[in-house]
Amino acid sequence: MEKKTQFSLWYFVFALFAVFTLHDLWVQVRTVEPLPYSEFQRLVKAGEVTEISIADNTIQGSLKTPLQDGRQKFVTTRVDPALAKDLAQYDVKFTGVVENTLLKDVIGWVLPAVIFVGIWMFAMRKFADKQGMGGGGFMNLGKSKAKVYVEANTGVTFDDVAGVDEAKDELKEVVGFLKDPKSYGRLGGRVPKGVLLVGPPGTGKTLLAKAVAGEAGVPFFSISGSEFVEMFVGVGAARVRDLFEQARAKAPAIIFIDELDAMGRARGAFAMGGHDEKEQTLNQLLVELDGFDSSSGLVLLAATNRPEVLDPALLRAGRFDRQVLVDRPDKKGRIAILAVHMKKITLAPDVDAEKVAALTPGFSGADLANLCNEAALVATRRNGTGVTVEDFTVAVERIVAGLEKKNRVLNEHERTVVAYHEMGHALVAMGLPGTDPVHKISIIPRGVGALGYTIQRPTEDRFLMTRAELENKMAVLLGGRAAEQIVFGEVSTGASDDLQKVTSIARSIVMRFGMHAGLGNVAYDTEKSNFLGQNANPPQERSYSEETAREIDCAVREIVAHAFERSVAILTERKAILEETARDLLARETLDEADLKTIHARVTAA
Repeated sequence: MEKKTQFSLWYFVFALFAVFTLHDLWVQVRTVEPLPYSEFQRLVKAGEVTEISIADNTIQGSLKTPLQDGRQKFVTTRVDPALAKDLAQYDVKFTGVVENTLLKDVIGWVLPAVIFVGIWMFAMRKFADKQGMGGGGFMNLGKSKAKVYVEANTGVTFDDVAGVDEAKDELKEVVGFLKDPKSYGRLGGRVPKGVLLVGPPGTGKTLLAKAVAGEAGVPFFSISGSEFVEMFVGVGAARVRDLFEQARAKAPAIIFIDELDAMGRARGAFAMGGHDEKEQTLNQLLVELDGFDSSSGLVLLAATNRPEVLDPALLRAGRFDRQVLVDRPDKKGRIAILAVHMKKITLAPDVDAEKVAALTPGFSGADLANLCNEAALVATRRNGTGVTVEDFTVAVERIVAGLEKKNRVLNEHERTVVAYHEMGHALVAMGLPGTDPVHKISIIPRGVGALGYTIQRPTEDRFLMTRAELENKMAVLLGGRAAEQIVFGEVSTGASDDLQKVTSIARSIVMRFGMHAGLGNVAYDTEKSNFLGQNANPPQERSYSEETAREIDCAVREIVAHAFERSVAILTERKAILEETARDLLARETLDEADLKTIHARVTAA
């Protein structure tokens, strides 16, 4: 509860007691001194009383002749008539006394009211804490829940952010403007009103925003988009207003809204129409973006991994002027990120960040931070003195494939099938040019359904691929199924995931990349996706005929069949090596990089 609210409550309590006390005193002193009831009876008998006013406990009146002290008005307290008659016979002077009931009144109804109010306030505070309203309960519904960080609290600078150099360069202009607005505005330019950080989860968008605040040394208001939306209509809009008022009071400052898509979805996409709470919140944000002047030193940063669902009004010039892509790092970026996180753990002398980076294509910054932590835990479990490359390999396997399931016992035939399957993948990869080198093979079950796995380590990041390279990738994926066909004369269900990937590649060759001569340079895939690889819209109705659809299906089957035939041919030619290496894998369960180099030399020489 705020101090102002506490003061008002105590003021009310003291005022209540004061009113009762003053009322009692006023009743007693507002007239002349009380007259004894026996004296009143005597004056009545003597005919000195001209008029009286009778109340429940008192009698007031006037006298014909003033008393010795000059009083002509009187007041007396009533006494039981029967008792007064008896006392009058014995010439006893008597008077009534009005009992003070203030304490009884307070205990009787004021105290229960105070207790009820206290219980109500306690319940409302508990409800407010659960709803995240803060100590003020319903009175603070419209207050912003933004956390204010300053430079000392963020503890993050651009030195702590690696692998996103382009994004850092974009944001350095914002830092420069906040530090020296006159210098940056000398030619009439202005800092962007809003900067939207766009990228997949875990790529460091929030970390970049904190680094901007840490570098600029200005107050940093951080809030999630979901915190604006409550069950009460109008609360989100009130919080937006309050947030910008706080930031203006502390300008220059940075406002950071994480997960902007929670409050900035395109309007009209909700069942309740224009009166939806999210739409009111978004409308207020648009008003605030139009209303503040960036020259005052107020900068809005926001982050999202779903830019395709944002309202177009948010993204127009003058609101979020600049969109900065924070993508998954390439190999060079992964090396830089690993260098940052490896400083926090004890490494063995032979650990090279470049080797670890080669094992982690597609990993985000958060994934690499988790990898370093998992590798340190692996080294700790084996009582090592430092984290080795093997520990990083085990950590990669754990993250990608899942935990080892050594208690998942396979019968001897199933283990044999898995061993030939995994060696089929490896030998086809070794027998084709331009494929990624095989790093490790294992038949130890992992995760939910993986009975074995083969890890390939890319030598470099690839952004373009030819049809020949795609077909080689398909042949490697089908190598396990081809090995089962050659050795056992039948196939198992172990290649279900491989078949899904192969079919996807083949369909992309035909429908997306226009690499099939019979169907021409035409894209038949009408499903739109954004640059982050997420589906922006549901699949649309196809725009080609049934005859074309049949040609596509036939082309896909033809490409997959050709890849399978290549795998069978490669393994048939090297069947002796397949038999020998599969038996070795069955005995050892895992083949590492040194073993695979020897096998690779034999495959290329065959």
